[in-house]
Amino acid sequence: MKKISLSVFNTQPPHRYFGGVERRIIETAQRLQSEVETTVYSGTKAGFKKHATINGVHYVPCFSTDAIYPLDNWVFNKSLYHAADKIEADIYEAHTVSGYMFQRALMEQRIRTPFIHTIHGVLADEYAQSFKSGYMSIRDRIANVVMWRLSRIEEETARNATLIVTVSRYSAKRISQLYGADPEKIRVVPNGVDPERFKPFGGLEKIKRQIGIDSKLCVLFVGRLIPRKGLPYLVEAAKQVVKEFNVLFLIVGNGPLRGHLEAYLERKELSSNFVFLGDVKESVLPAVYNCADVFVLPSIQEGQGIALLEAQATAKPVVAFNVGGVPEAMVAGKTGLLVKPSSAELAYALKELLSNFSLREHMGRRGREFVSNNVTWDICAQKMLEIYREALRIKDR
Repeated sequence: MKKISLSVFNTQPPHRYFGGVERRIIETAQRLQSEVETTVYSGTKAGFKKHATINGVHYVPCFSTDAIYPLDNWVFNKSLYHAADKIEADIYEAHTVSGYMFQRALMEQRIRTPFIHTIHGVLADEYAQSFKSGYMSIRDRIANVVMWRLSRIEEETARNATLIVTVSRYSAKRISQLYGADPEKIRVVPNGVDPERFKPFGGLEKIKRQIGIDSKLCVLFVGRLIPRKGLPYLVEAAKQVVKEFNVLFLIVGNGPLRGHLEAYLERKELSSNFVFLGDVKESVLPAVYNCADVFVLPSIQEGQGIALLEAQATAKPVVAFNVGGVPEAMVAGKTGLLVKPSSAELAYALKELLSNFSLREHMGRRGREFVSNNVTWDICAQKMLEIYREALRIKDR
């Protein structure tokens, strides 16, 4: 059987960036090589200038700036628009707003090739929820204006797509509510995790010493330091937790809130309880998860949360807010604790787990079972293959 030819559009080159979107593109493409020939078109960012084939997946640079978002996204889309007659495939797939001008070019030329729009976190929902995040700098407010504009583009792309794919039932509902998209063309395919890479293991004494954990309990956060990730809630909760426990809060990731958070921790005399590791290498990330006793995700808006899956795959109990698609990415009361967005509730849940080793062990085991049986990249890839085949059937009607 002839392979499906798939062209994927994403502003960030997936082999140079390691966000959730990029991880999904790579993991899916690599697992479908026997059925799908995948070519990823990305902006010329992070030194990506030449065609590359890595583990069977083709990467093609399309001119963009390497400047801040969304300027890079706009220039990348202009490049796609002008190259539309040269990019041929059986199916096109765009992630978030990375291919909207290409879609417009297809419509102008009356080309009926299936176009799949994959939405990870619904931008209109993220915009609405951002006002609940508390502190917002001038930069954050400007970013919010940009987000509102991009949400209008995301709405246009979704409405005109052959099929829409998203990562949770919650996101599917919000796409329909906020964008007026036809629910009949929305498909839910959760992100996944590789349980062979993210798994429990020991021998971490050296890395624990380097981080400064030693004999302390460790609460881990992994994600971008942006308003919707809810880090101010974690800081307020930490003020209560450190009164009862010798605990270190380990923060993995970077973002515009880092300076504000570090300054606030200094004022509250909590700096010694927090360690900011910044972005860590993908090869090191499983070991960092294994150093933790509890994983925390205080997001106030989340389509799903890959870090939540990685933590559970590593057999770590999780604490998260009951928002967005988070309840679908864990089993409340079984693999972790789900609480309403409140620093007091967050502190109570963290203290409950930090005080009970056997509960942490039990929830950790259940979490790994849940992830291994329901949300792996293998499962995600097979569901996407079904959607590609469905898109081709729609074209042939």
